[in-house]
Amino acid sequence: MTAIKQQHPIGVGLVERQYVTWTEPLPLDGGAALAPVTLAYETYGTLNEARDNAILVLHAISGDAHLAGWHSSTDRRPGWWDAMVGPGRAFDTNRYFVICSNVIGGCQGSTGPSSIDPATLVAGQEARCYGPRFPIITIGDMVRAQIRLIDHLGITELLAVAGGSMGGFQALEWATAYPSRVRGAILLATSARSSPQTIAWNSIGRRAIMSDPRWRGGDYYGHEAPSDGLGVARMVGHVTYVSEVTLEAKFGRTFQSRDAPHFTLLPEFEVESYLDYQAATFNARFDANTYLYLTKAMDYWDLAARYGSLDAALSQSRARFLLLSYSSDWLYPTSESLLIADALRQFKRPVEHVEIASTAGHDAFLIDHELKRPIVTAFLESLMAG
Repeated sequence: MTAIKQQHPIGVGLVERQYVTWTEPLPLDGGAALAPVTLAYETYGTLNEARDNAILVLHAISGDAHLAGWHSSTDRRPGWWDAMVGPGRAFDTNRYFVICSNVIGGCQGSTGPSSIDPATLVAGQEARCYGPRFPIITIGDMVRAQIRLIDHLGITELLAVAGGSMGGFQALEWATAYPSRVRGAILLATSARSSPQTIAWNSIGRRAIMSDPRWRGGDYYGHEAPSDGLGVARMVGHVTYVSEVTLEAKFGRTFQSRDAPHFTLLPEFEVESYLDYQAATFNARFDANTYLYLTKAMDYWDLAARYGSLDAALSQSRARFLLLSYSSDWLYPTSESLLIADALRQFKRPVEHVEIASTAGHDAFLIDHELKRPIVTAFLESLMAG
């Protein structure tokens, strides 16, 4: 499916984003339906003749379909998990067919609040984006759309699903709601539900966006975007992704421009400048309404509530599990992975849990690769061996 225009010596080279659209309505957990539905996706490697080497990688809230490689030779950086995907890497594209799609509700090519609302495509009227008229979505709805993509690609069973954070939510949904379609599940820095603390942080981010007067009730398309609100939401969110150790080591209490305070309310510390940079770069690539909808979907995530208990939920799965947690992750700490692992062991489901020592906090699953590469490589090889 992917047109590789040139081979980069240390990765998958140049890749194309692809799109598939369905006119058939997609039923949503909230009772609404979405139509038409477009998913943006990228693929890496080759689907083998037996069609049994496909891996679906699922992104976190700020990710998208661009998992690895470059879209053009002028790109400043490759895909968000490039260090893990490519020839000879953990997700070895010489052996596996790797797929990544942008979730519904996203803003990088898949149908979301910034997409044109088909109800406004009426003669004599101006086409408008969905904005606040976009229906509320859940993790289950995201996976339901992904099922259509995997069917479109002619794949009956995935060798594995893999994801961290919100991507881990989706991987758990795949493994429990569609057990016959998943052989293995790789869960990184994730949990089986959003805790009250996580919901609280997400709520602060949403309030920041919705309090920005430029949000205009969600109908800001064609006007100035609520960049202040989204910037604050990103700053708050980003602090939850890193550890105190990281912030201390990178910035400490260093002033930005001098060795003594200015005695002003303006930003002075390097850590403040860093958060301002995070806000600006996020505004350049992300949609504020998408942030609202995806954080709400994360808040609704509670696997145990849907089945009556976590044990009952995980008893549905037939997959083998690999869980990776990180010692400094306080957003989705190791205790959350242990709950999943312990429940799986009760039903004698094959599960391996590894806590990786890292000072990077929640972001470790995106940036600390050396220790997890051999673990993921061995797990995938065991799946291929049967």
